[in-house]
Amino acid sequence: MPKPSEHTNFEPVHHEESAVEKGTLTMAAVGLEHGHIYGMCHGMKSAGATVKWVWDSDPEKVRVFQQNFPEAKAAGSLSQVLRDEEVQLVASAAIPVERGPLGLEVMDHGKHYFSAKAPFTTLEQLQKAEEKAAATGLHWAVFYSERLQVECAGFAEQLIEQGAIGEVIQVLGTGPHRLNIDSRPEWFFQQEPTGGIVCDIGSHQIEQFLWFSGAQDAEVLSSTAANMAHPEHPEFEDYGDAHFRGDNGAVHYFRVDWFTPDGLSNWGDGRTIILGTEGYIELRKYVDLTDSSRGERLYLVNQGGERKYDVEGKVGFPYFFRLAKDVVHGTATAMPQRHAFKAAELSLKAQDQAVNIKR
Repeated sequence: MPKPSEHTNFEPVHHEESAVEKGTLTMAAVGLEHGHIYGMCHGMKSAGATVKWVWDSDPEKVRVFQQNFPEAKAAGSLSQVLRDEEVQLVASAAIPVERGPLGLEVMDHGKHYFSAKAPFTTLEQLQKAEEKAAATGLHWAVFYSERLQVECAGFAEQLIEQGAIGEVIQVLGTGPHRLNIDSRPEWFFQQEPTGGIVCDIGSHQIEQFLWFSGAQDAEVLSSTAANMAHPEHPEFEDYGDAHFRGDNGAVHYFRVDWFTPDGLSNWGDGRTIILGTEGYIELRKYVDLTDSSRGERLYLVNQGGERKYDVEGKVGFPYFFRLAKDVVHGTATAMPQRHAFKAAELSLKAQDQAVNIKR
């Protein structure tokens, strides 16, 4: 664990990551059910990947994707993509219940797999993925965007490594989302396709806890899942929370919900507070209220005083560059496979143990 830093002046460091050589990484996008596929593909494209194919059973989704990635050819079938030996990486934001089985099929064709979160909806799916990844040696990457595509989260990691707040002892996360109920497909309100709120958007929070605290595993102390205000969709969970104790003694609490009011300027006021023995960090990821901010604000309080940082454009998103190099060079620098799977495992266990509140 980092020792308290003697320094009081900290500045964000931009990760100078180079893209892979042009033509060395070819990828495809299949399953366009969630908008995360755009962040995933834009990130990989910035790292040097070529998006060769796109496939989805809905032609309209394919058409919109091609407006953003005109170089992507519309495949006639999933099989056409998987049979293409040039494709090394397949990215997917399919319906959550389909992501695990799809990953098995992708790896059976000798390709790396890049899944939106939540990557699994059952522990059985996770176990099969762990076995497949171990047997093939391929990467089963997971896009935990609330850390990987947030620059203030990258700066928080730098501060922790420098000892700015001492040893991390607690991580508090909030992940509110706007429901946009009229635009949601029917499966969104059903338990089996989504896995539930703690499994789904809760996985973001758990991944951040493990990463920032350095815990390798954790125990679920309590969890909750509830339908507080949408009786017309009886299977839908609009509120969830969970409490964990890490194997290193760090603790974690998160709350996720679908109650972002329309008056907020973006889709959700996601925040993370990281408490250390010598100070604390607050991340205001997507908005800093009443400040005309698009987010990327970090607040640091330690023995040296109070500081506010606007880190937009100052840290970058190194994950994509590292994943691209991992695929091309056979390395493992972007995220340990065990970590990606452990975050999913804990979200599934917390979902299974959740006390369901009835109103």
